[in-house]
Amino acid sequence: MSDTGKKIGLFAIVGGLILLTGVMQSWNSALLILNMGLISAIMALGVNLQWGFAGLFNVGVMGFVALGGLAAVLVSSSPIPEAWSAGGFQIIGALVLGLAVIVAAAVLYKKMPKGIARTLALLALLIVGFVVYRAVFDPAVEAVEAINPAAAGNIGGLGLPVLLAWPVGGLLAAGAAWVIGKTALGLRSDYLAIATLGIAEIIIAVMKNEDWLARGVKNVIGLPRPVPYEVDLQNSASFVERAASLGMDPTTASTLWVKGLYAVLFTVVLLIILWMAQMALHSPWGRMMRAIRDNETAAEAMGKDVTRRHLQIFILGSAVCGIAGAMMTTLDGQLTPGTYNPLRFTFLIWVMVIVGGSGNNLGAVLGGFLIWFLWVQVEPMGLWVMQTITSGMSDGPLKNHLLDSAAHMRLLTMGVVLLAVLRFSPRGLIPEK
Repeated sequence: MSDTGKKIGLFAIVGGLILLTGVMQSWNSALLILNMGLISAIMALGVNLQWGFAGLFNVGVMGFVALGGLAAVLVSSSPIPEAWSAGGFQIIGALVLGLAVIVAAAVLYKKMPKGIARTLALLALLIVGFVVYRAVFDPAVEAVEAINPAAAGNIGGLGLPVLLAWPVGGLLAAGAAWVIGKTALGLRSDYLAIATLGIAEIIIAVMKNEDWLARGVKNVIGLPRPVPYEVDLQNSASFVERAASLGMDPTTASTLWVKGLYAVLFTVVLLIILWMAQMALHSPWGRMMRAIRDNETAAEAMGKDVTRRHLQIFILGSAVCGIAGAMMTTLDGQLTPGTYNPLRFTFLIWVMVIVGGSGNNLGAVLGGFLIWFLWVQVEPMGLWVMQTITSGMSDGPLKNHLLDSAAHMRLLTMGVVLLAVLRFSPRGLIPEK
């Protein structure tokens, strides 16, 4: 079979599985899998840029996805005037003050000669700056979080169209990646992985504990959407009439219509990012990145600035993950920081890239769809298998244990799929050329 035929066949199989879900279960479930598959494919493309193009082992994907979700809140939710008047501007001033202290410390470190005087000056600057920062920041936070804490307790957002949050999510993740990259990209690959994982956990901890920013673990719900709400469609006489002409009830029709609109939007974003990634891959810049990945020493000998190029690709890949994070929060209609965990938003994305084929953009997209489908469907399939196996058994601890073990089928399946691909196709289902 030709390479093109193999690719078409693999994507046809995944598409067939999603269609089969619609026929056997419901089209609502099939569209939900499709939408999350599109978002997962974009995340996989971001990781593939970093690992497949440059060999950067980023284990902090979760943090950049979460920053994208935060952008959706800060851009699209309505501002809370009472919170801003109570202390919102003071919080911004405190953050600017903290940034100024960090910049001043960096300048002082560069300007002063090495020695005990520089060390003492840095300590004095940082201690005094920290005390002043907290003296300004803490009262403002308490004032903001006291404003209607049951429904708000945060500063809100800008009230802009939610679609603007998607590129802003990419910019927010890119800014964080620049800061992280400037400090961590000089580390060896294993230390880089530890550093990015730790920084991702710090990002999640900040989002959970800083209630003034996005309500912390109290969550932000009811975010604006780029598509109509189902209830609005159900109250539309013309929509109800069209649904009836198709033999569908308004509730089902509205749900399918909204998810279909999301699928169109997500597909457009995926195609744009995929096209840009393909153009980058086949450009001189892409060939240079792969040369650096394969042999950094030789690339440096040829005059390439390896650290600078690593920073570029690290920022680009993180920005793509940030866009996907904003899209996912838009689809959910809410931000729930407690749901971000490394298993779902780092490990699973890496499995998608490895199974699909690292270094191949189409492979990353295929892995995103396939692994997400398995992640969603394996647990109910496992429960059905266990119910079939135990149907002839009498009630007891063994039967209950087997039925309860169906909940662990996801992790077992991911491990089996990963091992099978590494054994029989170690470069992925669609390997890099």
